Amino acid sequence: MCVIRIHFTADDLARVRFARRPSPVPELHAALMLLGAAHEEPLLGRWRHRLLRGLPSTVEPLADLVPGGPEAAPAFLDVLGDSLDEGVELIRAARPERVRAGIEQAYGRRPAPPWIRALHGGDAGAWRVVERAQRAAFESVLAPVWPQVQDLHRAEFTRHALALAEQGIAATLTGLAPGSRLRDGVWEWPLPGAGGVREVHLGGRGLILRPTFHWRRGPLVQDLPGHPAVLSYPAGRGLPPVPHVPDGDGPPEEPLAGVLGRTRLALLRSLSEACTTTGLARRIGVGNATVSAHASALRAAGLLTTTRTGRSVHHSRTALAELLLMGDATDG
Repeated sequence: MCVIRIHFTADDLARVRFARRPSPVPELHAALMLLGAAHEEPLLGRWRHRLLRGLPSTVEPLADLVPGGPEAAPAFLDVLGDSLDEGVELIRAARPERVRAGIEQAYGRRPAPPWIRALHGGDAGAWRVVERAQRAAFESVLAPVWPQVQDLHRAEFTRHALALAEQGIAATLTGLAPGSRLRDGVWEWPLPGAGGVREVHLGGRGLILRPTFHWRRGPLVQDLPGHPAVLSYPAGRGLPPVPHVPDGDGPPEEPLAGVLGRTRLALLRSLSEACTTTGLARRIGVGNATVSAHASALRAAGLLTTTRTGRSVHHSRTALAELLLMGDATDG
């Protein structure tokens, strides 16, 4: 059995945080790892076949960068960044010695292609090859489902914000991984398969928790000196979030609509400012009784408040609802 043991100091426990938004580059790498793995599940097999058939040749150099398989990718590719542009820039900004070490580890016992040797030497043209491959891969694999990834991430963020507020940090961490435990400042996460023990000492750097929706195996840990450690854990529904378009030309399914229901989601979205029951009914095209019933359910879930002034009833979104609906433009 493989075990990951993450050692916390008191400062580290105070610096645990969840990533506020999905990070395109690591989510892309998780998708490429899933794409490169063999699958028995029919749905994953069809997803894999469809994407592999449509990948442009511009993406092919990424296979040269990870000749040992996606899980053995050089560490300099392991970056965060709130946008694709930022992620690509962080890869390009990797220290030359780190790039060389990653390439040498990947090609320790095999000859490297000419362009990889050029990248090892810092050639600008080789770096352009990497950037074009990253961008082409994102457009083919993630761009079609990125809105779904963002919605799934917001729902996951909200779920853990509630868990942290209600249960505390220990229960929140162990809730990410059934079978894990936090004891004496060490979070121990057992995983199936061989592999021994991996020790991660935070030493006051803190820990960022980042859900990934394209990875189904154990956590992926980024542990760079001088930076907070990042733990990417499998989340979501266990399948790549493939957009579903119903018969005809209707809009794709939204994950939040699947959780709340379309009418309740529309009701929350229409509450950019406080509104009466009658006003809400007019905005979303339903009757007053329907609004009252859905408002009651949302109020019980902590997503809506209702105040009465005289004969008027006004509904407002709560801070939790704002967090759930938070888009990239309002992520601070």
